[in-house]
Amino acid sequence: MKLKKQVTVCGGAIFCVAVFSLYLMLDRVQHDPARRQNAGNFPRSQISVLQNRIEQLEQLLEENHQIISHIKDSVLELTENGGGGGGAVGAGATGGQLPFRNNNGSWIIPFDIRSSFLSVMPQDCQFALGSHEEQSDLKMLNIYSILKFDNMDGGVWKQGFDITYNTNEWDNEPLQIFVLPHSHNDPGWVKTFDKYYLDQTQHIFNNMVVKLAEDPRRKFIWSEISFFAKWWESVDSKKQEAMRKLILGGQLEMVTGGWVMTDEANAHYFAMIDQLIEGHQWLKKNIGVTPRSGWAVDPFGHSPTMAYLLKKSKFTSMLIQRVHYSVKKHFSATHSLEFMWRQAWAPDSSTDIFCHMMPFYSYDIPHTCGPDPKVCCQFDFKRLPGGRVNCPWKIPPRAVTDLNVAERANLLLDQYRKKSKLFRSKVLLVPLGDDFRYDKAQEWDQQYLNYQKLFDYMNSHPEMHVQAQFGTLSDYFDALYKQNGVAQGSKPPNYPTLSGDFFVYADREDHYWSGYYTSRPFYKNLDRILESNLRQDPPHVSEIFFQGAEILFSLAVAHARHLGMEKRYAMSDYSFLTEARRNVGLFQHHDAITGTAKEAVVVDYGVRYLVVFNPVEQERVCMITVLVSSARVRVLTEDGQTLPVQLSALWTSATEINKDGYQVSFPARLPALGLMVFQIYDSFDSSLTMRSETILRLYGRNLTPKRFDPLPLKVHSTEQQDFYIQNQNFQLWFSGTTGLLESVKLKESQQEMKLKIEFLIYGTRPSKDKSGAYLFLPDGPAKHYISKDPPIVRVVEGPLFSEVMCHYQHFQLTIRLYNLPGVDGLSVDVTTMVDIRDQVNKELAMRITSDIQSDGVFFTDLNGFQIQPRRYLQKLPLQANFYPMPTMAYIQDSQHRLTFHTAQALGATSLENGQLEVILDRRLMQDDNRGLGQGLKDNKRTINQFKILLEKRATSNKPVGFFAKVASLFHSIISYIFGASTQEVQDSRPVSFPSLLSHFTSMFLNHGIVAMPVSPKKRGVPPLQSFSPLASPVPCDFHLLNLRTLENQAGF
Repeated sequence: MKLKKQVTVCGGAIFCVAVFSLYLMLDRVQHDPARRQNAGNFPRSQISVLQNRIEQLEQLLEENHQIISHIKDSVLELTENGGGGGGAVGAGATGGQLPFRNNNGSWIIPFDIRSSFLSVMPQDCQFALGSHEEQSDLKMLNIYSILKFDNMDGGVWKQGFDITYNTNEWDNEPLQIFVLPHSHNDPGWVKTFDKYYLDQTQHIFNNMVVKLAEDPRRKFIWSEISFFAKWWESVDSKKQEAMRKLILGGQLEMVTGGWVMTDEANAHYFAMIDQLIEGHQWLKKNIGVTPRSGWAVDPFGHSPTMAYLLKKSKFTSMLIQRVHYSVKKHFSATHSLEFMWRQAWAPDSSTDIFCHMMPFYSYDIPHTCGPDPKVCCQFDFKRLPGGRVNCPWKIPPRAVTDLNVAERANLLLDQYRKKSKLFRSKVLLVPLGDDFRYDKAQEWDQQYLNYQKLFDYMNSHPEMHVQAQFGTLSDYFDALYKQNGVAQGSKPPNYPTLSGDFFVYADREDHYWSGYYTSRPFYKNLDRILESNLRQDPPHVSEIFFQGAEILFSLAVAHARHLGMEKRYAMSDYSFLTEARRNVGLFQHHDAITGTAKEAVVVDYGVRYLVVFNPVEQERVCMITVLVSSARVRVLTEDGQTLPVQLSALWTSATEINKDGYQVSFPARLPALGLMVFQIYDSFDSSLTMRSETILRLYGRNLTPKRFDPLPLKVHSTEQQDFYIQNQNFQLWFSGTTGLLESVKLKESQQEMKLKIEFLIYGTRPSKDKSGAYLFLPDGPAKHYISKDPPIVRVVEGPLFSEVMCHYQHFQLTIRLYNLPGVDGLSVDVTTMVDIRDQVNKELAMRITSDIQSDGVFFTDLNGFQIQPRRYLQKLPLQANFYPMPTMAYIQDSQHRLTFHTAQALGATSLENGQLEVILDRRLMQDDNRGLGQGLKDNKRTINQFKILLEKRATSNKPVGFFAKVASLFHSIISYIFGASTQEVQDSRPVSFPSLLSHFTSMFLNHGIVAMPVSPKKRGVPPLQSFSPLASPVPCDFHLLNLRTLENQAGF
């Protein structure tokens, strides 16, 4: 009765507000002076338009009246059914309730109707809603807008400009020079990790431990701990102690200290952190040191996420190299090559880290001593005549002698001085190395002995005003801080702050390294699975979850310790986990992840137990899918509740059904970080097992599929009408001829929006420079994909999910809608299976076109950690506008946001208003002359998984609540009647964030549930039980990245 009164009061309030608003409208019309002046000349056509709009308004009011009546009936029904019982329906209450179709054809699931666990108060999001204006001096998005990218010839420094200086500039303060010997070792590039180690890297370490000890003035840096750990474990304690002495004595510095030098475009921040922890833990345990300076010379572009991770790891400084040559030129001209790198979302300096950008083309010796590579190459003494390498500028190095040391020293000092003019301090860094250098004892002698002669000469001549020496990276940064009179890591006076990222990288001309964002997508997908689903089990790989294994292992050890059973977890298990970490870490290397779904389980007979693990810290409602051999299937919860099941056909091809197997899907609510147990068995009275309805649309195809009971199958061979599938939130419309998505109707607002999916093909240039593993050099705009045969379209409808699968010659596209409460029911599942192994120099792209007025602005994530705004720059070639998309990209206007979530890193862009485009796979027959020496011809059939999320948005902190919504409704009505535009411009906040729903959508997509089959329990074995380690889910704005067990002397 109380609810009845509430409904009556609300209805009366709405009526009063409506009458009052109509009165205000009429009053506005009657008292508008402009309207009175023009009353006699009111055009008949406008009267007609106004009359039509009034009629439409009457129709809308009638529909609203029906909605209010429906709400009233629903409230009354809830009141009658409540019976004073109180409380919400529990999850187990689904036991005897069948799904049913409502009047508009949607399936209704009588599922748990508890309040959504995604609810959040507005005040909890002040960080995201706040308009934090960036305080940085240099904003990369603005810099890209002002640069001309004209690539003018700069003389000896081709991509720069002529540098001059006065010889007396250093009279009062000598130039301090730190020459930094290094060797960059890729753990897998042209050779495998083990092959590189055997052929070259182990010899570098064996020579290092001897040659550095010969002279305490010699210095060296090393970054890849994966190689160093392998060498350490292969040598005796005497060599280990000698190497430890070099490190602790400051002659050898471990820089960054990650397991690898991670890629910064495609890698997820979980893996970036994990490989950093693995390297740092190894160094702390075996050497007793912690790195403090970052060294990243070979990643193809740089992300502020890495800067943030280093800052949080208590690093004080870092160095980067691969940045667009036009950006380097601009920063050189403005003396901005060293800066405090700040996060775009940070309101203050708390995230700042000092960053040094190398100014020239490469990190090899010809491009590090100064602007003229033909001069610098003469001081790479490995290229002395008689060796295997030489200088391409045809002027070979000369060994330094007493007769030529003065001339050699002055020639080199000229380059040092010119390079120093690009920086703000009189401290200069000069790297001395290249890939896999110093693997021969001869090179150690050639470089160190000749350079020491040059240093001795320079330092013994005061008139040269220079102090030159070998140094480590931290030696350089410490000297720079000291000269500027600031503490380590502090901002030197007059140095700029910078925010933004350094993508897309180009090393020359229009050679943009945007191809590798997608190269070998099979392995990018595998990498994400490795992060979540891999454990190394020598000598084979068993596909159990990795990140899930980390969490479960830690929880199990803690639980066992609490029960006094920790001895059940042997150290051998921990060693397997360590191997898994290191293999995932190796895959984050910038030449591994860069490229340079299976069903959960098969149930074959009898009773089976299924243990399902939820690897995220939030309770989730999801669909669990298994394969079975019988159509008489029943699924029970641990306490015996029967769950609704959707039985679907298992297909061996586009038109052939597997008569020996079926696909079973059932919904479950899984606890946070919990394990749940389900029983699956044959049952003759499985009333909750409902069969999918399948339609094969074979327009233009002369095929006759075989039918098998008990699943109904219809064949439409002539119908070309558009069709739809739907759930409680969406109605998706598809083309009757192509089978591809065309539009979406939002059930809540009854709004129809364009949401068109199409496929395109990029070719490569016919000229000498062509696309390859790294470079994307298309032959022009993409062309529409044309299939040899019409597609085979399969439509499956059922109570738990509906899907449309299109089979084309080179890909399959599956669009699926889940009929579930929670996150999975609010997005559209998109899966592609791509096979372009018969193509030559082609790249397959998928494009989504919508009604959103994005105005040339789009957003991509950086490492799954933060969002970076992008602008489509017309002055740059097409390939320069593709960016890495590790987890999501979106476009938006004032009304809506369209987010494209991905489960694997790919390249993405927005080339036109309202579009998002992603490259799915690349097959290229040639090398792109970046060192790999081969094309991309090892393609595999690759599954890509995505989710499309369409959200309403508000551009400011607007009032919430019933009356605010009523006011907004009538504002829209008035605007509609009088033709006023309600469109707002893009909001001007400098940073953007995914919504809470978007965050969960991405998290659930990238951290799928893990289903593990268990044989029937034997006698005497305790029964399986569900396990819920958390008393309650973690707050929804927190994310548990990992639970990592660490080893100590007593165990773990």
